Parts: sequence; structure tokens; C-alpha cells
Amino acid sequence: MRLALKALVASCALLVLACALASSRAAGTRAENEPVVDAAPCLGAIAAAADDKIITDCGALIDNDKAARADRIKALTARGGALARQGQAGRAITDYDALLQLDPTLADVFNARGELHWKQEDRPHALADFSAALRLDPNHPAAKDNYRRLALELERLGAMMAVKGQPSFNCATARRAIEKTICADPDLADLDREIMAVNTGLLRAARSKPSVVRDLAREQDEFVARRNASFGRPGYDLATAMRERLDHLRSMQPP
Repeated sequence: MRLALKALVASCALLVLACALASSRAAGTRAENEPVVDAAPCLGAIAAAADDKIITDCGALIDNDKAARADRIKALTARGGALARQGQAGRAITDYDALLQLDPTLADVFNARGELHWKQEDRPHALADFSAALRLDPNHPAAKDNYRRLALELERLGAMMAVKGQPSFNCATARRAIEKTICADPDLADLDREIMAVNTGLLRAARSKPSVVRDLAREQDEFVARRNASFGRPGYDLATAMRERLDHLRSMQPP
């Protein structure tokens, strides 16, 4: 009885060992059959600075989680930059998102992503990215400049919103029909205010040239007089006349 039991135990042990060996061989076979990621095409495209090749050849490297982390970081950085240069901001941002998950210490990438958000007029995300870049590198020159310019833009936009729909004159004292019409139409009111603002800027820039100041003032007076006289006549389009005046004034602004 004891001999039979020992034989049974030995048999089971051999069976377990055989199963383990088979499993090990199968695992080894699977590992051998898994495709090896060849980083050479992507890295070669990066070295050649060939944007089209970077976009096509780096995909396999980026999409394979088993690729070396350093290689994936290089590939994402390069492809994100190539996509940005080709105007594919959305795809570039997606690459930078993945890149910053791999390495959240890349100030350059935060700044680059912020610039793309800014181009898409996503100012809150742009400001957050520039801030993140500066937290990582307080002296990052591009991020410092971008943060400063965006902050000024936000301040200007805030000021514009505060006066949006308000003309250059006080509507409470408006007497002429044309003035009341401008006050009643936010778009016309904005045009009137912008005309006055650009004209004032031109006058200020030319203050050292009295003859130019006189010409600008006379031209603006003539426009207002012509506008007031033409308003209400058949075929006269006030909005078109004001836009043409604004475009003319802007064409005189220095580059």
C-alpha cells in the first residue's frame, strides 16, 4: 500500500514538472514570436530631419509599449514637432500629451504644447502650459516671453469686453439719428469705437509732424461729415462705409 502511494506521488510530481516545462517552452516560443521593434527607421528619419518620414516611420515605435522608453520619448518629441510644422495642431497636441505622461519634466514640451493651444485660441490651456514650463525652468526664455505676451493679450481682451458694444461717444447725449442708430447696434458701435481708436493712434504717432496731423484730422472730419450727410439715403450702407474707413486707417498703421 505504501509503495503504491509513493508511486502515485512520484507520478504526480513528474506530471507537474512536465507541465511546467511545457508551459515554459510555450512562453519562450511566444516571446520569440513577438515582433521586435526596430527603432532604426524612426531614428534615421529624425537624424535626417525628414518630417514626412518621421510621421510615417515613428508610429510603430510610439504605439509599442515594449519599445525602449528613451526611444519612445525621442519618437514622440520628433513626431509632435513634425505634425506641428505641418499644421496638424490637434495630432501634435495628442503626441505631446502622451510624451508628458512618459516624462512630465520636459519644459520645452510644455511650452511647445502651449503654443499650439494658443494658436487654437485655447488661451486657458496655453497659459497653464506656459506656467508649467516656467515652474520646471523659471528662466525658460520662450516660455517667459509667451507667458508675458499671452497675459497682455488676456488683459487687452478683458478691456475690450468691458467696452464691447459701446461707441466712441456717450450714447446718453446722442441727438442725431445716426448716433442713435450706432448706439442701438453693437456691431456699429464697435466699428465706431475702433475707427476712433485707430485714428487716435495715428495722430499720436504723427505728433512730431504737424502737417500729417492736420491731414489726418481733416480726413476724419470729412468722413464723419460725409457719413452724417449720406445716412438714410437710398443705397447708403452705413456698416460698409464704416468698415472701409477702418480698413483704410489700419492700412496706414506702421508694420
